[in-house]
Amino acid sequence: MRVSVFGLGYVGCVSAACLASMGHEVIGVDVNQVKVDLVNDGKAPVVEERIGELTAEVVRTGALRATTDVREAIMGSEVSLICVGTPSEPNGALCTTYLERVTEQIGKALAERGGRQTVVFRSTMLPGTCLNLLVPILEKNVGGTAGVDFGVAVNPEFLREGTSVRDFFDPPKTVVGELDPASGDAVLALYEGLPGEVFRVPVPTAEAIKYADNAFHGLKIGFANELGAVCQALGVDSHQVMDVFLADRKLNISPAYLRPGFAFGGSCLPKDLRSLVHAARRADISVPILSHVLPSNADHLQRAVELVERTGKRRVGLFGLSFKPGTDDLRESPLVELAERLFGKGYDLKIHDANVSLSRLIGANREYIETRLPHLAQLLADSVDDVLDHAEVCLVGTRDPAVLAALPHGDGPVIVDLIRLPDAEKRRTEPGYMGLAW
Repeated sequence: MRVSVFGLGYVGCVSAACLASMGHEVIGVDVNQVKVDLVNDGKAPVVEERIGELTAEVVRTGALRATTDVREAIMGSEVSLICVGTPSEPNGALCTTYLERVTEQIGKALAERGGRQTVVFRSTMLPGTCLNLLVPILEKNVGGTAGVDFGVAVNPEFLREGTSVRDFFDPPKTVVGELDPASGDAVLALYEGLPGEVFRVPVPTAEAIKYADNAFHGLKIGFANELGAVCQALGVDSHQVMDVFLADRKLNISPAYLRPGFAFGGSCLPKDLRSLVHAARRADISVPILSHVLPSNADHLQRAVELVERTGKRRVGLFGLSFKPGTDDLRESPLVELAERLFGKGYDLKIHDANVSLSRLIGANREYIETRLPHLAQLLADSVDDVLDHAEVCLVGTRDPAVLAALPHGDGPVIVDLIRLPDAEKRRTEPGYMGLAW
């Protein structure tokens, strides 16, 4: 394929050279004449493992050349990859100046060129940037409709500096946010033969995936470093701890706990986080990530309260009370906390949990609920139907089959989904459904 790559920094330079080595005819574009001259001399404008030899080879064979002329690049290509920088503004906001500028230039060149071109954004940008900002710029300057007169896709890169050439040829995944199938097909044709799973998703999803990845990578590093500091202060070998931690592929290094849902609770996680943060403070160790996990959890629970408040209704039903399905353990259950907040705000509340019976609660479990929700006896309902008959708003915090089977569609109470119901996708199209974080 004939490809133009806009921006010859780390991402653009590596993408251009690697694509050229795969047999594509590539034109690199940059406003910096020095970078353009370096590429045309067979020299990489960045320092990166293997990129120097690769650039020299593809320039020598004529597969890669560079220019400062946007029009020339568009006239000589059918797919354009946008790899310009999106740095931070002083206030932390994303700077889209370079994106907007190159998008406008490409649009004007496409208007002159005619024919279908696929514009592929590799730059990291917040969800909504492509469809709400860049596509209108293209349509205005091209004088046509995206997805009809020209293609648009978002193809985030997962290249690590230092190993980016290796990462290009052995990617962890390939994500294509496609405006239309033809746009996605054009992107995938570029990478034909490369390993790794391919995900074809809506454009905003592709934009968000890069942020999910980078936020999690930063979180992992910060978590490991904070835990290491605490371990050192307590006289423990942190690497030995993490070796065992990483060996657990069932709960730790796995999809477990990584789907958006309701707040966590129970007799272990809150207590142990408090204890660990307290130990760090006693040792004068700052652990901002660990110390903000519980406040973050509390904020997430408050979102459920705010969804109820938003409905303007007063009769509320709550399905689920124990901290985990299949148990009657109420200790530090987020659903108990939720019930306590709603009852304290004066809502007319009815609760049903098939596993919770006040007469069977004993010991610390009973003491906890009598302290936190002393009026539980008058709030508990005997059946699912009792709650549905009472409620104008139903919060669903359990996957009890009897509850799932009884929940109405469309008519009846507003459903506030705390767990992502099995039929959540269908319900999202119906009136009276509110997902907590989806």
